[in-house]
Amino acid sequence: VPALATERRLAQRLRERLQEERLLDRRFQPQAVPGGRVALPVLEERLSQLCLPQDVPCELVRIQEPVPSRAARRRTPAQRLRDELRLLLAGSWAEELERDVPHAWQRHGDLVLLSEDSFRAAAWQRLGSALWQTVASALGARRVARRGRVMPDGMRTPSVTLLLGQDGWVEHVDNGIRYTFDVTKCMFSPGNITEKLRVASLRCSGEVLVDLYAGIGYFTLPFLVHAGAAFVHACEWNSHAVEALHRTLVLNGVRDRCHIHAGDSRQLELRDVADRVNLGLIPSSEEGWPVACRVLRKDRGGVLHIHHNVETPPAPRSPALPAEQGSAEAAGSGGEAQHPTEDGGKETWLGARLRPAWQRWAEATATRIQGLLAELQGRPWRTSVLHIEAVKSYAPHVHHLVLDLECRPVLP
Repeated sequence: VPALATERRLAQRLRERLQEERLLDRRFQPQAVPGGRVALPVLEERLSQLCLPQDVPCELVRIQEPVPSRAARRRTPAQRLRDELRLLLAGSWAEELERDVPHAWQRHGDLVLLSEDSFRAAAWQRLGSALWQTVASALGARRVARRGRVMPDGMRTPSVTLLLGQDGWVEHVDNGIRYTFDVTKCMFSPGNITEKLRVASLRCSGEVLVDLYAGIGYFTLPFLVHAGAAFVHACEWNSHAVEALHRTLVLNGVRDRCHIHAGDSRQLELRDVADRVNLGLIPSSEEGWPVACRVLRKDRGGVLHIHHNVETPPAPRSPALPAEQGSAEAAGSGGEAQHPTEDGGKETWLGARLRPAWQRWAEATATRIQGLLAELQGRPWRTSVLHIEAVKSYAPHVHHLVLDLECRPVLP
């Protein structure tokens, strides 16, 4: 369209016509093109319906990098995705399809991982690869995958389908640590971020750690990279996670400070080596308690980090005073502490320092560990609760807790 002042009226008339016929692409703004002209953005999928007026000198041009409109720049990724899908479906958009469009997703590098209930309607399936290319474009990704239910194989193997792209290997940066894994073979749990940050803040300089359920290195890497552990024995029986852990150790330059024990950690032959043991398995790590007791140093013991899902009866509400923000222990009498839940939201947990159910579980665990140590080591031990960390909630009244338990031999 000519951009001369005398012909602006014709350009405006054409723009109004394109808008009336719903041919104008609102995602982009008009922009100057060589030759003193201006280009009006038109929906490419509706070009067949475009009838150019005879009295306005114009032609079709293709612009490789069109300028986004102000409205498009203000849109959230979720809004942008819906707008792109409406354009893709043209007049077939319906309320039942709206429910199938995700509001959130996981991003790992250039791959987006959709939830299992995304795009299940038959109308989406008929679009084939065009749907996944649209999703990738709207979310600024190159690959798209959708997760299914976790397989009940004891390894929490994900059921993930790669929808766009040829390779499931991704890189994810978390607290300055670069993790790499195959999304179709291994899971990444963003809900454990508070515990990973806490582990990273521990002072483990010069210590030897045994991580009994290492996975792809959720806790192994924070202990090595940030907490300063001298050496880690990482145990993992999922071969895909073992490969991912090896790559991640190399990626972060700490491979020489870690030995991977591939196989069932219950058969671990290590003895008398650990200053600290991580038991990061839920809903319960009880099967690993005997192994943890055997690997602790006989001469001075160490600390166990015991993960467990604890059922918590609802606590009665009572007048509360403001409490210091932080862990469950930081909440004063009658106070409240804020902790992230599995879905990333916030839940208020009441407590008089700790919920009674948490304290009972911690004390019972300490007693059982004390008995195991005495039985396996052949001498009396003492155990003491250092800390109880509330990581997240899985369901109403079920909380993922971590107990830091100090274990020391009783000297003669």
